[in-house]
Amino acid sequence: MLKVSSQTDTKRLARAVAIAVRQAVGTGQKVALQAIGAGAVHCAAKAIAAARGLLAPEGVDLRAVPAFCEVEGKEGGLVTALRFVLEW
Repeated sequence: MLKVSSQTDTKRLARAVAIAVRQAVGTGQKVALQAIGAGAVHCAAKAIAAARGLLAPEGVDLRAVPAFCEVEGKEGGLVTALRFVLEW
């Protein structure tokens, strides 16, 4: 699970996603990104698109399935996050 904030460097995240997918291919493991807030969701979406471009020449067709989930917030309450589960 890669946690994304609005301050996350998109290019670094894209490279991290590509590395995680390369390691997970053929193992049955899943790769997911989790974002809370509009800025973080925007950053995650851009990174997924960039990672797809990095992996395409290797024959990996990256897809993202978005889903809402509840996570514990900073103050102890539950907040809604958007989780992108990656498939290939």
